[in-house]
Amino acid sequence: MSESLLLSNIHIVTKTAIIEHGFVGLRDGKIDYISTTPPTGNYEKVYISRENFYLLPGMIDIHIHGGYGADVMDATPEAMDILAAHLPSEGTTSFLATTITQNHQEIESALHNVAQWKKHHGKKSENQAQCLGIHLEGPFISKHKAGAQPAQWIRPPDLSLFEKWLDISEQLIQIVTFAPEEDSDFHFLSMLQKKDIIPSIGHTNAQSDMIDLAAKQGACHVTHLYNAMSTFQHREPQAVGAALTNENIHTELITDGIHSHPLAIKLAYLAKGSDRLMMITDSMRAKGLGDGTYEFGGQTVTVNGEKALLPDGTLAGSILQMKDGVKRMRQITACDWTEIAKMTSTNAAIQLGVDEQLGSIEVGKLADLVIWNDSGDLIMTICRGRIAWKKGD
Repeated sequence: MSESLLLSNIHIVTKTAIIEHGFVGLRDGKIDYISTTPPTGNYEKVYISRENFYLLPGMIDIHIHGGYGADVMDATPEAMDILAAHLPSEGTTSFLATTITQNHQEIESALHNVAQWKKHHGKKSENQAQCLGIHLEGPFISKHKAGAQPAQWIRPPDLSLFEKWLDISEQLIQIVTFAPEEDSDFHFLSMLQKKDIIPSIGHTNAQSDMIDLAAKQGACHVTHLYNAMSTFQHREPQAVGAALTNENIHTELITDGIHSHPLAIKLAYLAKGSDRLMMITDSMRAKGLGDGTYEFGGQTVTVNGEKALLPDGTLAGSILQMKDGVKRMRQITACDWTEIAKMTSTNAAIQLGVDEQLGSIEVGKLADLVIWNDSGDLIMTICRGRIAWKKGD
């Protein structure tokens, strides 16, 4: 059973407003009190904010391959333990374990491992990030836009193979990144819809009309906007133009200023609005480890500064931490805290269908929360009512 905790004199960022100098009570892993006045009940611990601190819902990273020396494709419980334990330090309280294009055996091992870890290990500690499921990135993508995905393992969508993988994952696959031009007659897209799995357009060389057609058929998501997709031209807007302008499509965005120029980040914010953007890291195992040589999808990756590159200069995921993505997003767009809450938590929770439990600060929801100061620095991360990480003392 979780300890009880009262957060007092804190600015509470809700779906509709910011409650200044409010009180939030946490008990048994859930939010049980929100008000502008102190509660009458007792709490075991009290945290009193002495500055202009903002309380937001815990961040949900729906596209993360690894970090801190671990990778989902390691297919070990230790790798998942490392991710779950370290992610609160960047404000992430929930995530989707993301795979990469590989041979069938390695993908199946990773899927099986996530399922077993979630069943046997994922609930053993409340002060760590929780895995909400799996994001299958590839192999059903375009070889023309492979990016850092190993091209030799890319293949057209295969319904029977995917059914097998879904069973191995114990139905944990929540998002599938695929190239719609490789999906003949949208049979694969149709199957994903029937199984309530989010079809995400990504690693695609499709033109804008194909993207819009896929959206009409139910594709509602785009993987890492701008990256590994046909680029905007004024006479043929292609995948980027369609993603930016189609109101039925929500888009992921890596806000490290490297995968997308700051002006491109601002353009996405202006075009999609905070209601249709989801900030992600797309990070790999080198995150948090510094410069050096690492492995990603069986490939050698060199990290120098803020860039992770394959030998040919292709960006190979990121080493971005969500807290740094938030700071950069605020600097580039001047967005407010209510918009940050949407882009880091609420939108993802709605897209994944877990918004009854996560994604906003409401009584009865899980107490997954983050505290920020006015300068955009992460101060504290709370997972299921327990302080999982805090800055300094």
